[in-house]
Amino acid sequence: MTFKPHTPSLLLIAAMVTAPVSGQAQDRQGRLGTLPHGTYVCSTPGDAAGPAWHEIPDKDFIIANASTYETKDGSGTYLLTGENVVFTRGPMNGMRFQRTGTGTLRWIDSEGKPGRIRCVRRNGSA
Repeated sequence: MTFKPHTPSLLLIAAMVTAPVSGQAQDRQGRLGTLPHGTYVCSTPGDAAGPAWHEIPDKDFIIANASTYETKDGSGTYLLTGENVVFTRGPMNGMRFQRTGTGTLRWIDSEGKPGRIRCVRRNGSA
């Protein structure tokens, strides 16, 4: 039997061997996903002399089905890759967040640095 480097069986074996490695690398780079459904309440930190957080009602949003969201100004879509969230259409188009917990997002400013705003999924949201 002569060696044929492009036979289907060799390609299949190569794909099976490299698939787990590719999957692990993809997890680090950002696997596509969706956020938990519910209402996300946005706020900035307070201080010791007052409330711990100052809510910003104009920034609140609802994660609906699939990769869609709703605000008081309309609806749109977002993309979650790994821990990075980018709003791709609608009233929040261009806003970026970093997922810091299952239901917690931290706003990323235009320079790519974490901002002071955080949005937390309200308990009991559906």
